[in-house]
Amino acid sequence: MTHSDADAVRHYERALDCLLLFREEVAPELRAALAASPRSVMGHVFTAYLGLLGTEETDAAEARRVFEEFRRNVRLSDVTDRERLHLDAATSWLDGRIHRAGRLLGEISVAHPRDALALAVGHQIDFFTGDAARLRDRVGGALSAWDEDDPHYGFLLGMYAFGLEEAGHYGRAEEVGLAAVERQAHDVWGIHAVVHTYEMQGRFADGIRYLDDRADAWTVGNYLRVHNWWHYALYVLETGRTDRVLEIYDSAVHHADSAPVAMELLDAASLLWRLYLTGADTGSRWAALADAWAGRRDGAYYAFNDVHAVMAYVGADRVSAAERLIRDRQAWALSAGPEVSNVAMTAEVGLPVCRALVAYGQGRYGEVVDLLLPLRYRLHTFGGSHAQRDAVQRTLVEAALRAGHHDVARTLLSERAGLRPTSPYNQWARARLAERLGDTALADVSRRRAAEQASAGVPAG
Repeated sequence: MTHSDADAVRHYERALDCLLLFREEVAPELRAALAASPRSVMGHVFTAYLGLLGTEETDAAEARRVFEEFRRNVRLSDVTDRERLHLDAATSWLDGRIHRAGRLLGEISVAHPRDALALAVGHQIDFFTGDAARLRDRVGGALSAWDEDDPHYGFLLGMYAFGLEEAGHYGRAEEVGLAAVERQAHDVWGIHAVVHTYEMQGRFADGIRYLDDRADAWTVGNYLRVHNWWHYALYVLETGRTDRVLEIYDSAVHHADSAPVAMELLDAASLLWRLYLTGADTGSRWAALADAWAGRRDGAYYAFNDVHAVMAYVGADRVSAAERLIRDRQAWALSAGPEVSNVAMTAEVGLPVCRALVAYGQGRYGEVVDLLLPLRYRLHTFGGSHAQRDAVQRTLVEAALRAGHHDVARTLLSERAGLRPTSPYNQWARARLAERLGDTALADVSRRRAAEQASAGVPAG
């Protein structure tokens, strides 16, 4: 580690541990590393990555300013080949070329498969870009180079489990994720990987039990706690307990003391939007959430965040704010350089989804179907997980039902029921479709199945 003394390396290693545990101490540990060695190459690289991992435009801008100042005083001839690749990867991401950064980190992982920072940051890039195959294979390709007794090996298993889940290998993902958490009980990303496998199979009762049994490990002291509460709320939503979902929202997902952090605000918007699709009364929550999004004053930075801001504006009946954001992003996408990853993510997926959300809020359901149906196999390209993007998929289902596109609705629900046979939502939606088609017998059967499945997931007591 060039220009890094022993004290800086020690803080760097602690920061790496905190990153893998999603603990808030990662930032002060990095500051301590740079205090010990102000010219530490990897200290600055790691700090730049940290400024990017939250998908926060203001954090990224500050990280870019600091990193550019550092780079002006670095001679590339002084650094190692691996550090040079890290410098290039960090620079690329700071410049908006997130896909290029992911490829460069992949080169590091091939040559240096035990570089945990390259694997962890590359893994998050694959998540942000919705690249399920790389999410699986980036870590899978490095695992054989690791000693299973290495203290970081379990965290690699947690990452690998999430990649396996996103790539559709649910049984293997559950097996690997459980093994990761067995090694390290506070591996919140490993816990997160396991609950994703349950979500994607409709095993919401298993998900509730799994999170309940490990509440002490994931509910405090980590950056992922709100997101895992969001998963918990999704499980409860399947049971039909809207009151309990709102309790979770108010106590853990978004409340008066919540920080206006993009990743937490999008969880809040995604959860309320699912309730919006059911017609549930959410009181004044949409207005408070829309205020939080508006207060950020975000520019064009990450299309996935923009979509969730639009959900909040539509839910709060602030269509003019949603349309203003759409116009801004459209103008930006036409003027920005094509090498910026978010340009294609915005133009090809983000903007059509935003327009569909506005159309849904205005009752133009046929237009929603026209916008979303061609996109449903490309939605992943603007980032997020299958579980997160399911809010958009459900919007398409609901629009098809309301627009009277019965063949589309039947096809979508048949697909969903095949993948999630124990999901009450799918059965309730099938019942509504059957009613629209005049098949009261099928509607009754579907409602009965939905009720049975929902009651099976309600925790005892």
